[in-house]
Amino acid sequence: MISRLCIIGVGLIGGSLARALREARAVGEIVGYGRSLGNLQQAVELGVVDRAAVSAADAARGADMIVLAVPVGAMTEILGEIAAAVDDGGVITDVGSVKGGVIEVARQALGARFARFVPGHPIAGTEQSGVAASLADLFAGRRVILTPEAETDPGALASVRAMWSVAGAEVVAMSAAEHDRILAVGSHLPHLLAFALMDLVVRRDDHRAVFQCVGNGFRDLTRIAASDPVMWRDICFANREAVLEVLRQYRDNLAELELAIARGDGEWLIETFTRAKHARDALNKKS
Repeated sequence: MISRLCIIGVGLIGGSLARALREARAVGEIVGYGRSLGNLQQAVELGVVDRAAVSAADAARGADMIVLAVPVGAMTEILGEIAAAVDDGGVITDVGSVKGGVIEVARQALGARFARFVPGHPIAGTEQSGVAASLADLFAGRRVILTPEAETDPGALASVRAMWSVAGAEVVAMSAAEHDRILAVGSHLPHLLAFALMDLVVRRDDHRAVFQCVGNGFRDLTRIAASDPVMWRDICFANREAVLEVLRQYRDNLAELELAIARGDGEWLIETFTRAKHARDALNKKS
C-alpha cells in the first residue's frame, strides 16, 4: 500500500499508473504536479489525482513513492527541485526511456538519497499524450524494466517492483547500458523511421495525392509519428551513441536493399524478405 503517491508529469504514463493503482486499491492519496495547469486541472476533474501541487518540491514532500513521468530532458531540473524535499523514507523512480543519462543526473542531484532512486522504464504507451489518454490497464501484461545500480537500496527496489506488479506489469531488471542499447533498436529507431518517412512524404510536391492513396500499411508504419516531438528530441540526445550506431546499421541495410533492386537480385530480396517475415510471424506468436 502506497500511502501518498506523488506523480510529477501527469500525462499518459503517469496518469495511467495512478489509475491502475487506484483501481487496485493500492494507494491512498495521489498528488500530481506538472507544467500544464490545464492538464493538472483535468487530472483532478477526472479523479486521476486527488490534488494538484503548486511545485515539484511541494508534490514530493511527504510522499512515500515519487514517480518522475517527465521527458528525460527535464529530469535535471525536476530532480534538482525535489532533492531537498524528499523524506528520508521516500522512494523515487522514473519512467524515462533512456537510463544511463538519467542515472548520472540523479546521482548528482540526490547525493546520499540516490540509494532510494530506482531507475525504471515501462514498455507501454500509445501515440496519444495527456492525462485524458491515460488508461487503467495500459500496463497489463506489459514489461517494465528496472535498472538498479550497485548503490540502490533493496527495499526501495522491492517497493518499485511491487508497485508495477500491482499495476499489472511484468517486471524485469537489467543494466542501464543494456537497456539503452536494446531500446535504441526496439523503440527509438522505429520512432525515428516513422518521423522520417512522414517528413519525406510531406515535403514532396505531390504529398496530398500520396496521402489520398495510402492504405493501412502506411498508417500502421507511421502511427507513432504522432508521438510528442519534444520527448523524442530529448531521447535522441540522451541516447545519442546507441541511436547513432543503430541508424548507421539501418543505413547500411538500406544500401544493400538499394543495390539488390538495382542489379535485379531477386534471390537476395526473397531471402531477406523471407527472413524478416519469419521473424515477424514469431513475434506475433509471442504477443
